[in-house]
Amino acid sequence: MIVLILQSIMFYRTLTHILNRFATLYPLIGITGPRQSGKTTLAKTIFSQKPYVSFENFDIRAKALADPRSFLEIYKNSGAIFDEIQKAPILMSYLQEIADNTQEKGKYILTGSENFVLSESITQSLSGRIGMTTLLPLSMSEIKEERIFTPLEHIFYGGYPGLYQNNMTTNDFYLSYIQTYIEHDVRQFKNIENLHTFQNFLKLCAGRIGQLVNLSSLAQDCGISQPTARAWLSILESSYIVFFLSPFYKNFSKRVIKMPKLYFYDTGLACSLLSLEKTEQIETHYLKGALYENLIILELLKGRLNRGLLPSLYFWRDHTGHEIDCIAEWGGQMHAIEIKMNQTFSPDQLAGINFIKSIAPEINGYLIYNGKEEGKIQNITLLSMENLEKIFNG
Repeated sequence: MIVLILQSIMFYRTLTHILNRFATLYPLIGITGPRQSGKTTLAKTIFSQKPYVSFENFDIRAKALADPRSFLEIYKNSGAIFDEIQKAPILMSYLQEIADNTQEKGKYILTGSENFVLSESITQSLSGRIGMTTLLPLSMSEIKEERIFTPLEHIFYGGYPGLYQNNMTTNDFYLSYIQTYIEHDVRQFKNIENLHTFQNFLKLCAGRIGQLVNLSSLAQDCGISQPTARAWLSILESSYIVFFLSPFYKNFSKRVIKMPKLYFYDTGLACSLLSLEKTEQIETHYLKGALYENLIILELLKGRLNRGLLPSLYFWRDHTGHEIDCIAEWGGQMHAIEIKMNQTFSPDQLAGINFIKSIAPEINGYLIYNGKEEGKIQNITLLSMENLEKIFNG
């Protein structure tokens, strides 16, 4: 196992540019994302002159909930960083009033780690007044500034900054992360009574990375009902543990699969849930290809979000077995992206892209793989994993 000696490193986050720009456009700025993805550190770094207020603190939260107007009056002139704002949602309507009556931009910075809760409050109260961003764990390019990883190492270690900055082993970091997540966040949901069963459900989800969501199978294997499985998946999604790739069927044959595919927001977390303790163990694991696919799709997701853009990522599969790992819509074009962990290129890896180009000739084709050779083959762009960023310029 490689020992990481990266203590005290401060990673430069690509989202910095977008946050600085939004600070000149909106009175409020929102930063959502998983716990420990670096939201607080980034907000404090960029907006260091503003007081920091955490609603994780019970006393502070109680004061805000008891008398919102008096609480916000404290920060009338200075503005503030309000961390974990979803714990005090009542403030949203008052912040709307403040936003409507100020010309000052970038006055309040709101962070939150519960996607749906915060988004609902924003939709109701702050729409048009807030510049929203999402900060996921470190991307490969952000890590690359300090450490060159192999593909397996990227999968195994994941992207949580604390793992690197505190020089922790993956075992120590992720076991603590999972335990804290379950005991701290999941307990807030009244429909979860058995935390042990929920943790087992989480592990079962890790074993289904890159697969179509099958509620019946998940529920049966976990010993819960299908409605419970559906509700628990929503909890995992809203707390930035998993995300879903929806099927793409616009302009194509209607005989396509219409169930979403399941992925994790961090492959290191997934590896921990799969009881992988060393990088080398991925090499022979049955989910090796799926974990690599998860890594690349996650990089595509981060690449778009870090640019302040909608991801617009899908997958495509028809009933005859033809499949594309990822369909992306950006720049007014569609992009068909195949992902292979092979280090050697083979023409048969282009079969899926060639098929979909026969249906939609205008689509751009990409093959992302582990080799070094790059260029155009059969009008399809061959791209190595280490140069994945090039795809956003295509």
